Amino acid sequence: MCAIIGIVGKSSVNQALYDGLTVLQHRGQDAAGIVTCEGDRFYLRKNNGLVRDVFHTSHMLNLRGNMGIGHVRYPTAGCESGAEAQPFYVNSPYGITLAHNGNLTNAAALKKDLFQDDLRHINTDSDSEILLNIFAHELHKLHKLQINQKDIFEAVKGVHKRCRGGYAVVAMITGVGLVAFRDPYGIRPVVFGKRNTTAGTEYVVASESVAIDVLGFELVRDIAPGEAIFITADGQLYTRQCADNPQLSPCIFEIVYMARPDSIMDGISVYKARLRMGKLLAKKILRLYPKHDIDVVIPIPDTSRTAAVQLAYILNCKYRDGFVKNRYIPRTFIMPGQSMRKKSVRQKLNAIGLEFKHKNVLLVDDSVVRGTTSQQIIQMARDTGANKVYFASAAPPVRHPNVYGIDMPSVHELLAHNRTTEEIAEIIGADWLVYQDLEDLIACARKGNKSIKQFDTSCFTGHYVTGDVDQNYLDHIERSRNDAAKTACNKAQETEVIDLHNVT
Repeated sequence: MCAIIGIVGKSSVNQALYDGLTVLQHRGQDAAGIVTCEGDRFYLRKNNGLVRDVFHTSHMLNLRGNMGIGHVRYPTAGCESGAEAQPFYVNSPYGITLAHNGNLTNAAALKKDLFQDDLRHINTDSDSEILLNIFAHELHKLHKLQINQKDIFEAVKGVHKRCRGGYAVVAMITGVGLVAFRDPYGIRPVVFGKRNTTAGTEYVVASESVAIDVLGFELVRDIAPGEAIFITADGQLYTRQCADNPQLSPCIFEIVYMARPDSIMDGISVYKARLRMGKLLAKKILRLYPKHDIDVVIPIPDTSRTAAVQLAYILNCKYRDGFVKNRYIPRTFIMPGQSMRKKSVRQKLNAIGLEFKHKNVLLVDDSVVRGTTSQQIIQMARDTGANKVYFASAAPPVRHPNVYGIDMPSVHELLAHNRTTEEIAEIIGADWLVYQDLEDLIACARKGNKSIKQFDTSCFTGHYVTGDVDQNYLDHIERSRNDAAKTACNKAQETEVIDLHNVT
């Protein structure tokens, strides 16, 4: 999962882009980048690391111009290399820079076509670079020195015809303007907002509405599936539907885990949806264990807190914050590699012993993916003196890979794959385990926007809404993106650095 942001302003946008990325930091902690445009020049800074570490005063002073885009990344394709930090840049035609959230399911075929047919070279393993070159080639086919909104929308239409998967994109064309578009299924989120100033109207595009709020813009709406918006360098807005058969199918895992609770996605308040998730999960617990002996409900911070509060209220149990979180440790779910995730759990959380000792504790989490965190936290609760430890997941069992931009590539790394609830409870060490029913989760999300006919629930069901994902593709991503592959990639990079240092 990644985050994108783009701003067309009436004054320098470097600070606003930086502030927006810090608000969106939860979506990616591997790398960060900003590109600004002044006249016919791009100014770029990107590197591995958190936003606060990548951008220093000297970098900010160099990011000149009233238009720019930004990105924070965590890897779903490719290694964790500084070369794959975004935004990417291509000089032909016009000079284009692009940032992308999502994953292209036909990236391998596109890369081959770009080389053989379009005579374009892809220098990284990132599908974002592929997407940039597809967009650039569609513009190049126009053979025009000066382009307008009609040309840009025609190019986006060509992108939709060639690309498959989930993607939300923000791009900038030198001296021309900013483009943002969303895949025809609307799997990955993107919204835009505006604000009026004495100098004129300014526009912002972002992965989540919270960035728009914090920057002082007014949320206009979500970009529709298949839609593109184009904002000229002087602040004129144009929109057009560029897909033939768009169908809104947003990723429901955004609401479960990825998004901040204060965001609104496709008309759905993430906060309200998580409250409903807690309510329906509590009702299921009461059906299964009407005579439960739960003394206290404790969330596993932070994403599950909203659901846990409502769950405790329905169960008529005490709610307590039993874990203190070290906020300087990144989110464990999106850490690359199992060994790093294991190491970080104890560093990230510490139990408040008084809330566990001699009590029957119900721990609530947003989901269980690999089970690493759950297992260690349950043991932490027992070590702190809990009598019994129960566990509730606000999401259904994650049994299948997510191929649209969330790092669940290897089916054999998913704890729930081919296991019953009882078997999972035994593995993680819980006295009992309750999962949210999928029908209830969908109901919790749909209540926020009843016009949504379907969600992407592929990590729970194995049904992929784009219709192009087969077992061969799933086998491919398991080989290339599982933890073992990432570990090997990281070791190769470390070796390369060492060898370079030893050159005489």
